[in-house]
Amino acid sequence: MLFEPIEIAGLHFSNRFVRSATHEWLAGEDGTPTPAIGEMYEELAKYEVGLIISGYSYVNPAGKSSERQQGIYDDRFIGPYRQITERVHKYTSKIALQIVHGGRQALTTPEYPHALAPSAVKDSSSGITPQAMTKEQIHETIEDFARAVRRAQTAGFDAVQLHVAHGFLLSSFISPYTNNRTDKWGGSVENRTRIIVDIIRRARELVGEDFPIMAKMNATDGFGDMGLDAPECVDLAVALESAGICAIEVSGGIFEAGEVMSRTGINSQEREAYFREYARMIKQGVGIPVILVGGLRSRTVMEEMLASGYADMVSLCRPLIREPDLVVKFREGAHEVECVSCNGCFDESGVKCNSR
Repeated sequence: MLFEPIEIAGLHFSNRFVRSATHEWLAGEDGTPTPAIGEMYEELAKYEVGLIISGYSYVNPAGKSSERQQGIYDDRFIGPYRQITERVHKYTSKIALQIVHGGRQALTTPEYPHALAPSAVKDSSSGITPQAMTKEQIHETIEDFARAVRRAQTAGFDAVQLHVAHGFLLSSFISPYTNNRTDKWGGSVENRTRIIVDIIRRARELVGEDFPIMAKMNATDGFGDMGLDAPECVDLAVALESAGICAIEVSGGIFEAGEVMSRTGINSQEREAYFREYARMIKQGVGIPVILVGGLRSRTVMEEMLASGYADMVSLCRPLIREPDLVVKFREGAHEVECVSCNGCFDESGVKCNSR
């Protein structure tokens, strides 16, 4: 099944492989995407990755969460991004721009001294207590995201992916751990997903009804009963589907929860696909395609995830950093990846495999 085509919201993908979004530390300091990013994505397209999802791009300078992170907060980025999408579209791959606001995990600077979040819940990993957003700031952020969707469409991306995972702003809204608001933006699932619904509604006014909008969604914060977890994640996924999301990539974890997102030491098939049960629950609850990310390392497990109804596509990045040609290797008969899951590729001088 890994090499069967699939169609999502009118987009045809030649296989079921997804390059999951990963910060590359390759943009300019102002967020301008560079030719080095285009080179990386073009190589993935050359080696037949079905869908490439970009590193996360911030929609407002106040939402930047890492140095040399890509931005999409200004029209001046459209041209550089168009050069990247044109490189990818020389091949059969599709490319989506992941868009994000850092929220409580954003960098604080003299210009932007306060991290913004739905509620003033201290981030124990950074020691920062964010500022609870006003209604006006929420509406401004909705507009920021919608305009980012329009820029992505204009730049030639095939889709966008809203980053609703890993403790960033939209993730903080859907989690009861980080959202304790008592107004229409907090409390019920309907209220906690309202900002996403409004982003999609406003984006549709700018880009029309056909441009695909996907989401990467936390199924768990990693805190158990303290935050988001099953079975409520299924209700949230259903709400996103109702809002117009055309595919959900199931992930989990926020920085405070420790090693939940990008686990190390994946040295057996039993340790692979660590969000699989969340993905299956969500897939059983929605009618849109589900993409599974998290520690996929062997062709056997990837095939099982598709054949056994856990997901419709498989998503990975660390193995593709080491082996950009991995999809071709699998097609030609390989069964295992070379990646040792050490996380040494998360290199602030530019993402690359450092375990060779």
